[in-house]
Amino acid sequence: MVLAPPMAAAPAFYHDVLPILQSRCQQCHRPGEIAPMSFVTYRETRPWARAIRDAVRSRKMPPWFADPCCGKFANDPTLTPAEIETLAAWADSGAAAGDEKDAPPPRAWPSGGNLSAPDLVLEMARPFEVPAKGAVEYQYFTIPTGFTGDRWIQGVEVRPGAPSVIHHVVVYIVEPGEDWKRAPSQSDMLTVYAPGTSPDLWPEGMAKLVKAGSDLLLEIHYTPNGHAAMDRTKVALMFAKSPPQKRVLTLQMASDHFTIAPRDADARVTVSGTLPNDALLLGFFPHMHLRGKAFEYDRILEDGRPDPMFRVSHYNFYWQLSYRLAQSIPLNQGTRLSWTAWYDNSANNPLNPDPGAEVHYGQQSWEEMMVGFFDVAVDPRFDRKSFFVRE
Repeated sequence: MVLAPPMAAAPAFYHDVLPILQSRCQQCHRPGEIAPMSFVTYRETRPWARAIRDAVRSRKMPPWFADPCCGKFANDPTLTPAEIETLAAWADSGAAAGDEKDAPPPRAWPSGGNLSAPDLVLEMARPFEVPAKGAVEYQYFTIPTGFTGDRWIQGVEVRPGAPSVIHHVVVYIVEPGEDWKRAPSQSDMLTVYAPGTSPDLWPEGMAKLVKAGSDLLLEIHYTPNGHAAMDRTKVALMFAKSPPQKRVLTLQMASDHFTIAPRDADARVTVSGTLPNDALLLGFFPHMHLRGKAFEYDRILEDGRPDPMFRVSHYNFYWQLSYRLAQSIPLNQGTRLSWTAWYDNSANNPLNPDPGAEVHYGQQSWEEMMVGFFDVAVDPRFDRKSFFVRE
């Protein structure tokens, strides 16, 4: 008589599922955050067991779009095969609670966002009323920092007051004497927010500089969704404990001169340039609109071949993530860089506002953008302007 091996016990919420939710899901799936449902308690999570199973098996959740071909990333939330199987088996076996004594301690999440213990939270002086309908031109809001001395910022988080109607927020650093109305994009960027982005937190010894007397300028693109809303966006800051060895700059290569033909399912836009000074590449943040399909960051080797550093093969307008490299990439002065974006303007794109339209650059979502943001760490003597002075 051959004895069959004992059957493994079905996964239980408190012992097996909750630790995964705490480490992978609750950043968004908790009260007050971007997800529409909370996965903190068994009672909250149990009705979603099958939806969780389907979402993790299809790898729709957690959202992550970096192609595994290129690069490893410190903020990759991808579930392991074992974690996926645990969540699926839990749903398939009846989604039992198990013994509450097996639960890990509740995770202590920050209040009002995901940046732990900010040193300062600044907010717009007054709320902005977002109408229920119609296009809203870009809005600009100045927030004085009140800094009487230079401050190095090691962490920053945009906390939107009405995230359902915010397409993006760009936070610029406007130094004393600068006239942001002439060209806000010439100022240093502190951070960029879009749905799905996580706080910027730079490694020890790296930080962004906000000089004494500077203001923060919030460029906000509101997208009405049928319901009027009031927004009062905040910016949370974490100060570096000491002056850093490297200054972080957010740079961009972008194109605002392109045409996407009607019904073109594979339109391509490329920008390129050379790095003006040595830098450590820290991460990427590609930005397109509803026709965005894919985006790739390449450095060009000496023989002319592209060396892909990062690729999003399935861009998602509604989850615009930043991708922080697990190991920074040294880039020498003169390195050739090339960013390529692909667009689907066909009827097969379910998000396409109008497949019959000829599409150009524009600020609204039914138009298009091609922006490849990237963070670099440089010698602290550089600011954004001096970094582009080629010796």
